[in-house]
Amino acid sequence: MELYILKSVSCLALFFAFYKVFLERTSIHNFKRFYLFGILILSFVVPLITFTIYVDVAPTLTSFTAKNLQIVASESQEATNYWPYILWSIYGLGVLFFSLKFYRNLFTLIQKIRQNPKYRKKHFINILLKETVIPHTFFSYIFLNKLQFENDEIPREVILHEQAHAIQKHSLDILFVEFLQIIFWFNPLFYFIKRSIKLNHEFLADQAVLKAGTETSAYQKILLAFSSNAHTPALAHSINYSSIKKRFTVMKTHTSKRSIWFRSFLILPLLSLLIFGFSSQEIVQKQVEKTKEAKEPIQKTASKAELSEYNKLAKKYNEMAKNNMVVKKKDLERLHYLYGLMTLEQKRVAEPYPNIPPPPAPEPPKVKKGEKSNIPPPPPPPAPKAPKAPSAENGNLYMAAEAPPAPNPDPVEYIKELGKRGATFYIGPHKYSTDEAVELVRKSKEATIDVSKYPEVHLGGC
Repeated sequence: MELYILKSVSCLALFFAFYKVFLERTSIHNFKRFYLFGILILSFVVPLITFTIYVDVAPTLTSFTAKNLQIVASESQEATNYWPYILWSIYGLGVLFFSLKFYRNLFTLIQKIRQNPKYRKKHFINILLKETVIPHTFFSYIFLNKLQFENDEIPREVILHEQAHAIQKHSLDILFVEFLQIIFWFNPLFYFIKRSIKLNHEFLADQAVLKAGTETSAYQKILLAFSSNAHTPALAHSINYSSIKKRFTVMKTHTSKRSIWFRSFLILPLLSLLIFGFSSQEIVQKQVEKTKEAKEPIQKTASKAELSEYNKLAKKYNEMAKNNMVVKKKDLERLHYLYGLMTLEQKRVAEPYPNIPPPPAPEPPKVKKGEKSNIPPPPPPPAPKAPKAPSAENGNLYMAAEAPPAPNPDPVEYIKELGKRGATFYIGPHKYSTDEAVELVRKSKEATIDVSKYPEVHLGGC
């Protein structure tokens, strides 16, 4: 928290120093108004900006031994730190004091509005006071001396000046700064910035009067006549003598467009410098595993497009007659690939895998009579294997190949019986467990069970 406050105060100080050096004495008063308003917000936002940097690090394994483990036991209790309570108490008292001061000033203005006669003219309400006062404005209320107003002793230029404050709603800026000053009463910069904001409001009001056709020299004489060092409400705008010299100087100043563009562009490098200087960085470490699984993405299920493609091909070959089936090689390879991607749940709801017969054996080449044949002679038949000798491992018995069990009219029970005897199940080139084979056969109504290559069992129509 302390670091954030320090960064915020530093940002505001640099922004305000730039204003005093490059902008205050220029004639771009509207731009200056938004600049002063904007730096109050930016000074809170810039320290909150965080840049995240991602760093790749390899996973490390830390081993702990008895040597690097230390157990520290302490019976003494830490002493209570009272400084946070003291500082927060002082801060709370400051907030309370400046809040009461603000409400007192606001209540004074409201009482003047309620207890004195009013004269409404268009969008403005003139509050006529018995005491001698400097003309001042709060929102659309213009406070004037009743006797001077009734005797028409207040110049038109002074009325125009106060009306400019009301039209441009300068009181909103003052209230915003007052609220910030209550919260950050310990920051002296807010006092100076509030003075600069009120001075710029006077520049804007003077500019409005001069644009209405008033001569500069005549207007300056009127300001001297009506200005005073008398006390006026803190929330109102008045013609104060202390700012007259600067106002006279700025009235005669004309800032060229080239100078305006140059001074405006200087804000960009200042803003960049403050963002990179007072923002924070957060380093996030990402662990990278150097394994094949991390490098090669694994697809655990078939996508909707792949499932749709499989159903289309499987339906095409399932509808063909078994004795007149023509299968394209690329379709067969594609079916094998897509079926291998599918999960067991997807296979249950998908089209059954087509029962594609094996390709016919190629015909032996024919040799015409009288021609010499290039066909090599067939290899000699293998020598008969000697019967396996009795051994303790097989119980002194000869081991003969076990025949498949007799067919069962219930295909599900037949699959279970085959599985108990150690059979392996295949659909095309893909191997399945007994439980998976049972589920696929149970789901299919046209399942076929081929035990010709037992203990390999090939399923079709699943």
